[in-house]
Amino acid sequence: MLNEQASIEKLRWIMTQLRNPTTGCPWDIKQDFASITSHTLEEAYEVVDAIEQGDFVELEKELGDLLFQVIFYSELGKEQQHFDLDTVIAAICEKLIRRHPHVFAQASLQTDEEIKANWENEKALEREQKNQQNVGKDAVLGKLSILADIPKNLPALSQAAKIQKRCSHVGFDWDNMPDVFAKIEEEVQEVKDELEADSLDKKALAEELGDLMFAVVNLCRHAKEDPETLLRQANKKFSKRFIGVEEQVNQSGKSFTEHDLAELEHYWQQVKIQEKKV
Repeated sequence: MLNEQASIEKLRWIMTQLRNPTTGCPWDIKQDFASITSHTLEEAYEVVDAIEQGDFVELEKELGDLLFQVIFYSELGKEQQHFDLDTVIAAICEKLIRRHPHVFAQASLQTDEEIKANWENEKALEREQKNQQNVGKDAVLGKLSILADIPKNLPALSQAAKIQKRCSHVGFDWDNMPDVFAKIEEEVQEVKDELEADSLDKKALAEELGDLMFAVVNLCRHAKEDPETLLRQANKKFSKRFIGVEEQVNQSGKSFTEHDLAELEHYWQQVKIQEKKV
């Protein structure tokens, strides 16, 4: 197997060798489901970063790293007799076929809205099926909440968008953009009220800031934009511009602390002007 051509089967074999209690890798042997989750998140973000950079050579490598995470979890599942790679593949095949009746069955779904509605309906049915199981803290009067199974470890912006999307699917949502903006304006005013209060209540201010961020995520969702992606893009843009400011500071022969805010703002505007010329 070691000298055979690369394949999923060879990758599975490599995983079993790494986990071999006698001859395997000490690090791989001592890992469990919980211990590798941070690596999974890191690999997923590295895939996204390679895509955003347009680096397809790196993307090929990062996709391999992410695939290995799936192989690792599947091997752990097999060892503990929960599942294995074959059942993982079978589950996703069944789910994709069932959620795409317009491709694999006779259903007629033409628009993006119809396709998304069907997708959400299928997911709702899956949640209903879980009502037959122990739903624990996600139960509401014995029924599984529509917010159940939203990953708790999602980045906060993505989690907020997913919560809002679930609520929207059952009609708990604004009908138009003016209402969405009005909610943002309301939250901005509440933040202002806290900041202008006679004594600062940090806990109340933090709560209002969180509400404002949640409302802005809702605006992104209504605009059909992913808030996580938008903020990453804004971070990237700001960082690029700030590096341009740093270059001008260095060329000036003075340190940052020797510049006042007006001078730094001038550098910032110069960087923006240069961007438009490119």
